[in-house]
Parts: sequence; structure tokens; C-alpha cells
Amino acid sequence: MRGDIINLNDENRKTAWNIVEPLLHEINKTKRIYNISVAGESGAGKSIIATAIAEQLGNEGIKVKIFQQDDYFRLPPFSNDKKRRDDLMWVGTDEVDLNLIDQHLKAAKEGSKTIEKPLVIYPENRITTEVFDMTGIKVCIAEGTYTSLLKNIDKRIFIDRDRFDTMEDRHRRGREVMDPFIEEVLEIEHEIISKHKDKADIIVDKYFQVHFVK
Repeated sequence: MRGDIINLNDENRKTAWNIVEPLLHEINKTKRIYNISVAGESGAGKSIIATAIAEQLGNEGIKVKIFQQDDYFRLPPFSNDKKRRDDLMWVGTDEVDLNLIDQHLKAAKEGSKTIEKPLVIYPENRITTEVFDMTGIKVCIAEGTYTSLLKNIDKRIFIDRDRFDTMEDRHRRGREVMDPFIEEVLEIEHEIISKHKDKADIIVDKYFQVHFVK
């Protein structure tokens, strides 16, 4: 999503390295593109962790592309919010074109040189497109609330922080006006996303400690 500004700190980089280091051998021996998902609730730190992972992989000479789920919403952000307020049943996985993300990740694995994907221009409330040049890319990271559900993933990361843990981060991000309706949306999302923890290969807890699932 155009307009996002992500600032990393040493803690973010440490968490990312604790994820990346054990995966390096597996990534390097894989002949095709290696796909990682980073999932969790709103404000959990998905974009930060995804960016930090990309940075750490870059330090190892591994080129990365990040696919943000926010770009794959069926409606632009303000329109999506209106539809949610008109019909709360809209909240959930149907808001997002997960099949399209999966198609793009599959295309990456199959060696596509370019991928044309949606791009949300948040301040303008519109969706356009952009083209990813996949030349030399070794890892794709799909980050977003529901990315644990994607099929074309080699490693699934789940950030285990709920809406109470993330409240301060959401306020700091300032994208959402915190009203009772938003809290109701987050509760619905929590009921959906909390079940995805069982799909994870790697869990980042609320203290940003990394746990590999055996």
C-alpha cells in the first residue's frame, strides 16, 4: 500500500534475525522462489516484521518482494469501511481477494519475470496496479491478517498479539479512528484470525520472542 512508512528498530531486527537465521539453509537450497507469510491481527506488527525479515535477508544477499494483503482488498479503504458499516457481515476473508494473492505467489514460484498486482493509494481511496520485476527475487513475503490461509506458502509466521496487546500500536499508526464500531470489527477479526495460529510454523509472541513449531 502506497503511503505506508515503516521505521525499524534494533528489537525488530533482532526478532527478524531470529526468524531468518534458522531458515537460511532451507531458503538457499530451494531452487525456486521461497514464499513466507506473516499473519496476525490489526496492529500486531506484520508490516514491521515483514520489512525487517526482508532487510535481514537482503543483508545475506537474498532479494525479496513483499506482497501486502492490504493491496488485495476488493474495495478501496474508505469504501470498504462504508460497506462494513452498512453490513457488518462483510467483515472477514471475503473482503480480500486471497485467490489472487495465491495466483501471484504461484506465478512467482513458477518463474514469472513480472507480476502485475493491485496497489492501493490510501489517501485517494483508489486501487490501481503496479508491476513487480521478479528478476533475481529469491523470497516473497505475503503479509496481512489472513495470509495464513494462502496455499502457496513454504513457511507461515503468526504474530500472536490480540487487539488489547496492539491498542497502543494502532493508536500510534493513526490510520483508524478508534470508535466502538472499529472495536467490534476487531473482535470479529480476532474470532477469525485466532484460529489461524494452529497453521503457523513460526509464532512470534506478544513480547516478540520467536518460537518454531515442532
